[in-house]
Amino acid sequence: MNATTRVIATFYEAFGRGDPDTMAKCYHPDVVFSDPIFPELRGVQVMEMWRMLLERSAGIEVVASGLDGDDRCGQAHCAVRYTSRRTGRAMDNEIDAGFRFADGMIIEHKDHFDFWHWSRQALGMPGLLLGWTPSLQRKVQTAAVAGLVTFMGRWPS
Repeated sequence: MNATTRVIATFYEAFGRGDPDTMAKCYHPDVVFSDPIFPELRGVQVMEMWRMLLERSAGIEVVASGLDGDDRCGQAHCAVRYTSRRTGRAMDNEIDAGFRFADGMIIEHKDHFDFWHWSRQALGMPGLLLGWTPSLQRKVQTAAVAGLVTFMGRWPS
């Protein structure tokens, strides 16, 4: 296993343990993160998003596979299962992740998953009926960013 693949493995192992401090050590200070819910987070916003997710999740299980990388980029598949503390809903998400590296750390992290599948679990009937629509995705993105701002207490520059 090369150094970048070890960073990816360390990140997912820490995620599965609910250890945001170790996750943060895998990220470059200038990291950029994106997924269907958070289209662009930067720097400290990224780690605060993970802290928020971990605090709002119970019984988190993370199984990473297909970890691969070279000095510049990497990839992984990740199955994440947890229960939302806010809704009590069981969540099961399959994620394909892409990474770019700088200085031996993750500087770009892009997660791809089926938003409709996620929204059916997270939102129930509205997600089932409207989860495929861009308007619901935008609404979820707006609410997620607002939740992160509240969680952080402020939006860092």
